[in-house]
Amino acid sequence: MHIPDSFLSVPVAGAAGVASLVALAIALERLRNNLGKRYAPLLGLTTAFIFAAQMINFPVFGGTSGHLLGGTLAAIILGSPWAGMLSIATVLIIQAVLFADGGITALGANILNMAVIGVWVGWLLAQTLHKLFGGSQKSLPLAAGIAAGLSVFVAAITCAIQLAISGTAPAKLVLPAMAGIHILIGVGEGSITGGIIAYLINVRPDLLPGKQQVFRGWLTPIVSIFVIAGILSLFVSAWPDGLEKVSEDLGFINLADTAKIIIPTPLADYGIKGLGNIGTSITGLIGSTFCFIVAFGLAKMVKPKNA
Repeated sequence: MHIPDSFLSVPVAGAAGVASLVALAIALERLRNNLGKRYAPLLGLTTAFIFAAQMINFPVFGGTSGHLLGGTLAAIILGSPWAGMLSIATVLIIQAVLFADGGITALGANILNMAVIGVWVGWLLAQTLHKLFGGSQKSLPLAAGIAAGLSVFVAAITCAIQLAISGTAPAKLVLPAMAGIHILIGVGEGSITGGIIAYLINVRPDLLPGKQQVFRGWLTPIVSIFVIAGILSLFVSAWPDGLEKVSEDLGFINLADTAKIIIPTPLADYGIKGLGNIGTSITGLIGSTFCFIVAFGLAKMVKPKNA
């Protein structure tokens, strides 16, 4: 669902960018007294994991693939939608700047859709459903899975509205097209999110809020990130993702090449010229490492109000 350059009009992209900046500024302020010792390793590892997981495109239907957005997952692991916002925004910024994944001019809209709306919809729904299901530990994966799937659907509808307002595609066509395919992608999102939360509850409860006694070590999370980014990323669906498929079907995919803002990077499209699959593995590891460093550093640099 990464919007490329030229899919959005200047006013829509500008408004989304301003909204995203305001939202992230509020998130930093809300977390000022929480970031630091506790959040630094968890924020870094979560952000690196989300980056790695987003590299895995899974087949959906009719020649379309999807990938994890991770907003609900990040918010639940970090115990805060504000921290979830910072995690997903970090991933999106690094993807756009280092890997040409998502347009530079559309970065604000991508952050708004996935790091703000996606995170908050997923978080609020997960909290509500968890209470409705009894509030037990066993019900959290189901609540998180349903919430994650619906968050993808809402983020896709928001994206479709932005495209319609921009005049990129008629609302009567782009809304049902985006909604239909992202319902299916949401099933994948929900299954992955629920499965990961269930695993953490049973195996690594120290990585969940309210469960931490002592952070039990970095080895398992780091190995998981490296396996996903460095190995599993080689075995993914080559089918276009939801937005790309819709743009092909509705005939506006060529807009992505009309005014593309290019930041010179040898890592574009998650590859390194001449290295083939090895390049994909290397870029996955580089991206995950960058995400960890940026998120970890952010948590360390933000000083409490009373410091």
